Amino acid sequence: MLLSVLVLLASSQIVLRNVFSSGLAWGDELVRLLVLWLALIGAIAASRDGRQIRVDLLSRLVPQRLTWIPDSIAMAFTAVICGLLSWQSARFVADSRAFGDLLLGNTPAWLLQLILPVGFAIMAYRYAVRTLIVIIGGRQ
Repeated sequence: MLLSVLVLLASSQIVLRNVFSSGLAWGDELVRLLVLWLALIGAIAASRDGRQIRVDLLSRLVPQRLTWIPDSIAMAFTAVICGLLSWQSARFVADSRAFGDLLLGNTPAWLLQLILPVGFAIMAYRYAVRTLIVIIGGRQ
């Protein structure tokens, strides 16, 4: 649904600008917010299903019984990075709230930016749990 709204809004902005030399004042801002939300929702879904992009050259070079080692290192690294991004984006959202930033007219920006710390925290949790599962399963 969000993707449909995004495509429809972006297309209408293009038509309005090229044909009528005008556009929706809030259109570009909403398009950027929709892209942000879609990207993070997609990343959360990919982390749930384990369908993220992987570069697994090291997993192909080590023996099959030891593939849990590079897998666990990669997942632990991803969990740490997502945790750091969650923490920093929480600081960003807090600053946005403190400064009273507004988006789309009168909407507090921090409400629309909450997807950042929440999304990265969910991904950090999932990768941390998956790291433990791989370590426990790999050592058996």
